[in-house]
Amino acid sequence: MKAYVFPGQGAQFSGMGKDMYDGSDRAKDLFKKADEILGFEISKVMFEGSAEELKETKVTQPAIFLHSTILAELMHDFNPDMVAGHSLGEFSALVANGTLNFEDALKLVSKRAMAMQKACEAEPSTMAAILGLEDEVVEKVCNEIDGVVVPANYNCPGQLVISGSVKAVEDACEKLKEAGAKRAMVLPVGGAFHSPLMEPARVELEKAINETTFNQPKCPVYQNAVAKAVSSPEEIKQNLIDQLTAPVKWTQSVKAMMEDGASEFTEVGPGKVLQGLVKKVDRKMPVSSGSFE
Repeated sequence: MKAYVFPGQGAQFSGMGKDMYDGSDRAKDLFKKADEILGFEISKVMFEGSAEELKETKVTQPAIFLHSTILAELMHDFNPDMVAGHSLGEFSALVANGTLNFEDALKLVSKRAMAMQKACEAEPSTMAAILGLEDEVVEKVCNEIDGVVVPANYNCPGQLVISGSVKAVEDACEKLKEAGAKRAMVLPVGGAFHSPLMEPARVELEKAINETTFNQPKCPVYQNAVAKAVSSPEEIKQNLIDQLTAPVKWTQSVKAMMEDGASEFTEVGPGKVLQGLVKKVDRKMPVSSGSFE
């Protein structure tokens, strides 16, 4: 069974999508539509912008979403048996399996980026990558810290990202090093994604999601918040709302896809991060990058 996975924030690069724009009229149409929907030329920033410009909140999330969804549309043999996306990538996955249409999903992604930015500005917060510890140890230490700090991204065995207020994250990093973490490093991010500090963004996005049409998907999506196959539009909607304040259960999602029969994983979008994470779960699993040539 073919599993298609879609990357999240951090995979952007200058020049992303230009090859598709130059090589396909369909891609040209979708990029132009995106420029209209967003009210600025995101295509120009993607093709010519600097790394700094691509880091802007209003750009990063829509840019990665566009690269992934347009690539999926151009792939010759795109016929998924199951899909999943890492954080932001879940929106690309939901377009790929027919739950959301391109326009609606892009509007939601743009709203999500702005709402997250606002939540980040409301309270100083951050995230940190913890390497070389069991998930249970990280969870236990987070529970013992004063202030808000929670496991946010279960990326692969031995790699977990924590999220919360600046002081609580720093305190947790110290304790986790004492507990034997190989590394505990604060990440250069704007805020505490996938933590209770994203509640204002969750409320804002909930309204937009509830006003959007969700269709019956062509194949199940393994969602971050629950790490299992979901096919009900109502459940998909609720999990997408919960995703902003819930941890990304990526390790658990990949394992569930494998248990349900995934025999190969294709990463659709910029970068190869997810292929590496899949290999950390099962090094024998075939992985590849999506290609439209």
